[in-house]
Amino acid sequence: MNSSFKDLLVWQKSLQFADKVIARTETLDTSAKHYRLIEQIEAASASVPQNIAEGKGRFHPKEFRQFLFYARGSLYETITLLHLFAMRKWITNSELETFEQEANEIGKMLNGLINSIKY
Repeated sequence: MNSSFKDLLVWQKSLQFADKVIARTETLDTSAKHYRLIEQIEAASASVPQNIAEGKGRFHPKEFRQFLFYARGSLYETITLLHLFAMRKWITNSELETFEQEANEIGKMLNGLINSIKY
């Protein structure tokens, strides 16, 4: 089995990012348990490295590129949910800023990889 996706720095960083997001959701203390939103941010953040890996396992570079677009969309979804969590005071503005900086770095890496794929 070819697991070359593990060698991609963007996969490694997005996996670490997802782990941090999920770890933070485990400590959320909301007045009304918003399980759906918590599940959604966990799924969106985990979807970033999952889509990178799935795309890398596809046969054609065009398919890999499409999965990178999916990964980028999931990253933007995660950022949006983080902003909502900050608005609700579930995370601090400082935490939001840290998460957003990491997400922006991953986004730039995804854009670079997307633009490098010729098909």
